[in-house]
Amino acid sequence: MKQKLKKRIPENLKKIGPGIITGGAGDDPAGILTYTVVGATTGFSQLWLLLLSTPMMIAVQSTSAKLALTTGKSLPEILNIYYSRKLTYLIVVCLVSANILTIGADINAVATILEITTGIKSVYFLIPVTAFIAYLVMFRAYRTVKKVLILLSLSLTVYILSAVMAKPDLKELLINTFIPQIKPDLAFVLAALGLLGTTISPYMIFWQASEEKEEHATVAQAKVMTADTAVGMIFSNAVAYAIVVSSAVMLQFTGSIQTLKDAALALKPVAGEYAFFLFSIGVIASGLLAIPVLAGSSAYTVADTFGWREGMDNKVSDAKGFYIVFLGSLIVGDIIDLSPVSAVDALYYSQIFDGILLPVLAGLLLVLGNNKKILGKFTNGRLSNIFLLLTLIISLSATVYMFYSLSGGRD
Repeated sequence: MKQKLKKRIPENLKKIGPGIITGGAGDDPAGILTYTVVGATTGFSQLWLLLLSTPMMIAVQSTSAKLALTTGKSLPEILNIYYSRKLTYLIVVCLVSANILTIGADINAVATILEITTGIKSVYFLIPVTAFIAYLVMFRAYRTVKKVLILLSLSLTVYILSAVMAKPDLKELLINTFIPQIKPDLAFVLAALGLLGTTISPYMIFWQASEEKEEHATVAQAKVMTADTAVGMIFSNAVAYAIVVSSAVMLQFTGSIQTLKDAALALKPVAGEYAFFLFSIGVIASGLLAIPVLAGSSAYTVADTFGWREGMDNKVSDAKGFYIVFLGSLIVGDIIDLSPVSAVDALYYSQIFDGILLPVLAGLLLVLGNNKKILGKFTNGRLSNIFLLLTLIISLSATVYMFYSLSGGRD
């Protein structure tokens, strides 16, 4: 018995990774900007939302991963079997569009931070950053890619260190974390919607399901998957929490922040070179982590929708369509950065696509997660259903509000 246990533990440890990588990728440069703005504009008042969103993230990602484990199929493949292909195509178009726009914004963010730290214009970093990511994914084995992405995920702990260095008021921190603070003003509502929309991103749902499939995991590893997902989502929100805290302490009275460059430059005189250094390292690491996940999410989704061979363990010549979508997503992201479209505009439009997609995905996961024909005895429990339903309600409300604002209903 002991020998079996000893053999099983190392095998299970090898399966850990998709949840942690997915969680880390959720804190991409675009997310860092959102959390920084939330902290700078609303202080600690929205920390309780990060606490609330953690079980929501776990429910969403666990359901997605469980579907992949049980069926051996990705979400597009499942949707093609049980729903209309037209629905799958709509989801794919929204996802790929949002991902490419976010890739453009994230590459721009990494290049901008490198410009600030080196004095070399950001445009000269666009191609090297893209080339590094393309080489890593297209010409290295999946296990190598996985190790690099896990390392980049763990490097985001610099933000937790930054929050500790900011020395926030612990009493105020605890009150705002465990007691909901709600302000009936537009700035608060917009910040709350932005925070929740950034925390639960559609590309994370598709990426983790594809990675569980890539791992060749089975239902026997369901407990490992659940633990990996829970740890990854808790870690993701711990990093987000730390960014909100540190920006609330250090940037709350520094004026308007619209880009990561604004935030980075504001940190120098307010918090000093060391805080600026930690912030910069975090942005670069998060970009190098999130960009391949975003492009990979698009590549897996498109390939599975059309039945192409996919996976990072395949050579480029064996999975041409998969790698064309991956590389194409990176190249279009670079083109966006070289065009008149600003990173702020790219993020704005990506949020519109995500706003359309997230409530649809939340509703589908709620239905699929309770389908006994698909999951058998592994259907969702009550808590998962409650938090999936909460995700659906909140994401749908955010989408309705977003389109109401866009139509001119907001003053």
